[in-house]
Amino acid sequence: GWQVSMKSGSLSYILPCSRLPVQLMSQVRVYTSNGQKKDLGSEDTNGSARGETLHKVETGQDTTNAGQKQSSPKQPIQVKVKAVLKKREYGPKYTQNNFITGVRAINEFCLKSSDLDQLRKIKRRSPHDDTETFTVYLRSDVEAKSLEVWGSPEALARERKRRKEAEIKYRENLFRNQRLLWEYKEFFGNTKPRSSTAAMFFKGPGKVVMVAICINGLNFFFKLLAWVYTGSASMFSEAIHSLADTCNQALLALGISQSARTPDPSHPYGFTNMRYIASLISGVGIFMMGAGLSWYHGIIGLLHPHPVESLLWAYCILAGSLVSEGATLLVAINEIRRSARAKGLSFYQYVVQSRDPSTNVVLLEDAAAVLSVAVAATCMGLTSLTGNPYYDSVGSLGVGTLLGTVSAFLIYTNTEALLGRSIEPEQLQRLTELLESDPVVRAIHDVKATDMGMSKVRFKAEVDFDGRVVTRSYLEKQDIEQLLQEIQQVKTLEELEAFMLKHGENIIDTLGAEVDRLEKDLKQRNPDVRHVDLEIL
Repeated sequence: GWQVSMKSGSLSYILPCSRLPVQLMSQVRVYTSNGQKKDLGSEDTNGSARGETLHKVETGQDTTNAGQKQSSPKQPIQVKVKAVLKKREYGPKYTQNNFITGVRAINEFCLKSSDLDQLRKIKRRSPHDDTETFTVYLRSDVEAKSLEVWGSPEALARERKRRKEAEIKYRENLFRNQRLLWEYKEFFGNTKPRSSTAAMFFKGPGKVVMVAICINGLNFFFKLLAWVYTGSASMFSEAIHSLADTCNQALLALGISQSARTPDPSHPYGFTNMRYIASLISGVGIFMMGAGLSWYHGIIGLLHPHPVESLLWAYCILAGSLVSEGATLLVAINEIRRSARAKGLSFYQYVVQSRDPSTNVVLLEDAAAVLSVAVAATCMGLTSLTGNPYYDSVGSLGVGTLLGTVSAFLIYTNTEALLGRSIEPEQLQRLTELLESDPVVRAIHDVKATDMGMSKVRFKAEVDFDGRVVTRSYLEKQDIEQLLQEIQQVKTLEELEAFMLKHGENIIDTLGAEVDRLEKDLKQRNPDVRHVDLEIL
């Protein structure tokens, strides 16, 4: 059966018993972080120190001697207790060990650079690629210094409010000065060299867009004259098509110029997606302006047909439009071929994946323009031969359907790009193998690689690091003889704690350096990878 509760010092035990009563003898010591030890309780050998006795247990019924009780010798049991440090309570908010940079100390605590000279300076591993170390300060030191300078938290809060108001006023004055400077340049002329944003329109996708704007603008003007002269529904659809192309390509030019803006605190990853946004709006514009108006004019022509005037000028303008649109189409095709070759992709893959949304829009719009010119010319020819105006209206519907197909494709591809699609499985496998082949990595999990657009990839993974390899990497940079002497000098709990905290922090810094090294290797071997987030598992 189970023996009733027995006490040894201040500890209670319940032990299974079979015939033998047991007396426990133990001494428990709890160590705090300052090396003190406390005796919680002890039991001397004769059991008389605390006056506690053990209960005797009846072992069973004896049929021959019912009144006899059996006794057995007492056997001591020793209990070992580990010496542990007392757990330190930090509370819900603990900032005493936080580091902050000098810039943050000056801005948030309203200090001067001379105030920081009197504080402790600590060299830490830099998070930036261009510097190895940088100087930081203890937050507690900075807070104490700010209170010393300003006298009280209320005075510091008033100074922060005053500086915030001054910053808002400065921004308003800056905006006003920028407007005056822009008006000055407009009046006297801008003699500064051409900026990098303007230079984007003289090469690559910017050049293709500017050529398309000029050609489509001229085509719209001449097609509009032809429609006014002939009244052809197909010619009206062509004029609307050229107008839609001109407006959409002007929107693409705006997207290209906005995508060149440098990142700011509100947009830390930059503005490259502005090209996809402009292309998406362009696709919607093609659908509404081009396809919608063409369908509308074609349906009106079917419901209320009217004879078409002489189509000679219309044929001439369509022939000129075919040549100009074809030239723009060739420029776009050559640009996409060059870019696809540089990325190691086929022409079809480059277009479908929307690697360059601006050039894609020009390519598809010009391809649709060439086909729509052929459709319009065919339907107008049938109308002139048969005298039936319905062919001309059917041509307008055909042009609208072609434009609707192109707009649907543009909306789909640009939406997929803006949603953040994954990169190709082969490229993801190369990145995974590069990480797993490093000796410091045991395994990687939850791998995500997102195409941010314009050949920019963001890579994220949870990494299971090998602690032994990280520790060995730290030990390889240390003087082993000196480290051994430090170990031999450890005699007390305080010295042990100080030794472990010192080298534990250094090992964590070594782990951070290994993470930085892996991120740098990924970026160097894969130029498309611009942002790497490795989480320690």
